[in-house]
Amino acid sequence: MTELELVPDEVMLLRFGAVTRNTHRIHYDTAFARSEGLDGPVVMAQLHGCLLHRAATEFAGPTGRVLRLAWQNRAPAHPGDRLTVTGTVREVDPATGEITLDLIEQREGPGIVCCRGQAVVVLG
Repeated sequence: MTELELVPDEVMLLRFGAVTRNTHRIHYDTAFARSEGLDGPVVMAQLHGCLLHRAATEFAGPTGRVLRLAWQNRAPAHPGDRLTVTGTVREVDPATGEITLDLIEQREGPGIVCCRGQAVVVLG
């Protein structure tokens, strides 16, 4: 599985929040995020999920499908962090053709894991 990278910025977080109706100030207001004990604005959990879904979709190919996706957030990511998703094939079901992927999203630096997930895909 190839790596997938994303560097979210403040504008992306604002737009993603608008589209998903996530208006929590910790995602765009630095002073408020700090008042909540954070280093600054944080990437939304759903954006992490979208990045994992995108990685699974790219693995499945243009006619494949993502059947299931689950993830757990482990550490925050901030605007400007380089997020990289990697994955491995855990299992292939020969009867159904379903492929289970283990996915990890890390942020740049000492390999901090922002989230771990699993996806089940079928190739097209």
